[in-house]
Amino acid sequence: MAKTVFRSTSFTLRHLVDNIDRGDVALPELQRPFVWSNAKVRDLFDSMYRGFPVGYLLFWETGAEVGARQIGVDGKEARVARWLIVDGQQRLTSLYSVLTGEAVVREDYSESRVRLAFRPRDGHISVWDVAIGNDPEFLNDATALWTDFRGTVSAFFAAYEKARGELDHVTRNSWEDAIDRVRDLQNYPFNVVELDSAVDEEQVAEVFVRINSEGVKLNRADFILTLMSVFWDKGRKQLEEFARRCKVPSTSGASPFNWYIAPQPDQLLRVSIALAFRRAVLRHAYSILRGKDLETGQTTIARRDQQFQRLQEAQARVLDLTNWHEYLRCLERAGYRGSKMIASQNVVLFTYAIWLIGRVDHGVPLDQLREAVARWFFMAHTTSRYSGSFETQAEKDFRQVEELAREIGFVAAMNKVIDETLTSDFWTITLPNELATSASRSPALFAYFAALNILDADALLSTGKVRERLDPAIIAKKGIERHHLFPRAYLREVLNVKDTRQINQIANMALVEWNDNITISDDAPSDYWPAQVLSKTERQDGRPPVLSAKRLATQVEDHALPSNWTDLSFPDFLAQRRKLIAAVVRKAFERISQSGYAPDYPAVSQEMIEDGLSNISTSVGIIDLFESGLLPAGTILVPARDSIDAVAEVDETGQIILNEVPHQTPSSAAKAASGSSENGWTFWLADTPSGQRRLDGIRDEYRNANVESLSLAAGG
Repeated sequence: MAKTVFRSTSFTLRHLVDNIDRGDVALPELQRPFVWSNAKVRDLFDSMYRGFPVGYLLFWETGAEVGARQIGVDGKEARVARWLIVDGQQRLTSLYSVLTGEAVVREDYSESRVRLAFRPRDGHISVWDVAIGNDPEFLNDATALWTDFRGTVSAFFAAYEKARGELDHVTRNSWEDAIDRVRDLQNYPFNVVELDSAVDEEQVAEVFVRINSEGVKLNRADFILTLMSVFWDKGRKQLEEFARRCKVPSTSGASPFNWYIAPQPDQLLRVSIALAFRRAVLRHAYSILRGKDLETGQTTIARRDQQFQRLQEAQARVLDLTNWHEYLRCLERAGYRGSKMIASQNVVLFTYAIWLIGRVDHGVPLDQLREAVARWFFMAHTTSRYSGSFETQAEKDFRQVEELAREIGFVAAMNKVIDETLTSDFWTITLPNELATSASRSPALFAYFAALNILDADALLSTGKVRERLDPAIIAKKGIERHHLFPRAYLREVLNVKDTRQINQIANMALVEWNDNITISDDAPSDYWPAQVLSKTERQDGRPPVLSAKRLATQVEDHALPSNWTDLSFPDFLAQRRKLIAAVVRKAFERISQSGYAPDYPAVSQEMIEDGLSNISTSVGIIDLFESGLLPAGTILVPARDSIDAVAEVDETGQIILNEVPHQTPSSAAKAASGSSENGWTFWLADTPSGQRRLDGIRDEYRNANVESLSLAAGG
């Protein structure tokens, strides 16, 4: 028989609460978002009240020596926990909060108690609300039964009899028995499975998956963050606080808020580990923080404390606001304006690690580092450098740059890697091939957008700037749009091009500001283009032309239009324009290194914000949900009414495809599906990771998020 890695025991609820209070059981979840609803907490206590089983708890011994204290903290609260909670964190948080009255942190980072009410008449447990609070039949705060039992029971009966009259002896005894049963829930037994401290994190994860009915998986970041909760809880709280503040602009004082990324605590931890240990593979990081020597395999307490000390120092650098915002200026220099242009958060994180290594460990001056890191980010993002086996690639980069830096200096080392990646073949062959896609979140497309920002390009045939369309602080839904140069209807009906991916290819799209897109949707380029050019370059009603010949020529170059493009066949046009787009991207990339170059983005005015708020409230389209990531390409839509048989899909341009016909609005698609006028926002259900959701609910989520961001921008 194989040796077991666990033992079973039983804890009463009161014993669990006391162990949490003493710090023997680590329950850090009280200080981070609590995801259970109050109704689910009610169901848990109702099951316990009825004597039903509520599942096991899975603990893992930390192996910490008796009396060990957390790193960097003094006092009673600094004890190292004996057990980690692997499974049962939400249940224990619920139980602890209700029994003690301790507030929990909600998903929006507000704090509130989980308050349950109890009706002795029929043993009904309910989530407290105002109506229940005014009902004398309810003991409206069950927590008081564990903090002041006698006083609470006495006050309940006095209030009830004042409102409803005196209870008879039998009824009062019955109600008292019911209340006693609630108080006695503190003696409810929980089965606890304790895993031995010698079990490693991979074994723990396997045990968890095998016995967890919900199929939830643990990752190594979970283990490392949990390990921090035991040995350095202050450090984990710092990560969580920084992550929370990244989401909300501050109206007073410095803030880590930015338009690029709202990192999770484990993502920030990756950067700290990269700076401290030059590691990106979290399996190695976990072993290091357990005090294990990766060379000898030996684990010691002294080594663990030493490694945590290094992590402390690195994390202070990672969370330093000056470092954070100086780094983000590199992304701005690279032409990237916000999260909608970021295809990979890994690139943001690992490039930050490289910035920190250069600044902290090599002392590179900020101006030199800004240019080099901007080029690195552009290279890494455009080539999808940190996708796939991204941890291995990141560690390889850390090692290669460090080795080269000893010979030629840090910045020269970075530039050498960049130049060896972005070769002449990359610009003339690889990048044009990468542009042969209709994917709306293609790194190649974002590189082209970044290039237009760097070049301060106009929208095509307009005086408006591309950067205004891509600025995340300005939510302007009309004006500059992506437009088919070979119109979709013309391709389908005249040229017989039916492949949606070819029609929507990047090379067939341009950022324009044309108010008459609808009127030209069926015209050949050779018909509409000369008319459009003429309307912009000729005097109109005695007024000077909108565009000069020189400015038009610059626009044609920036937007990579081939010579005589209107007379080309569609395949030839795509092939030529892909090469020209790649050339524009290369030109912009080379400009990053020019001494006179500096990104110049105007501040957001109050008027812009108010216009954006008005726009959100009145005009939200499917394209907005698509671009925000709330309704990604491939999302399946089905009617909310079972009587209608139809299946639609969101394509890679943000349109709804039904029976191979694209629709730009949900109502248009709903009419096609039902044969009658319908409100498409309530007609369609979208398959989402959280289940089927009506489109109007997703639209409300978009509106709320953007109204909040605009309001915060106004204040900060």
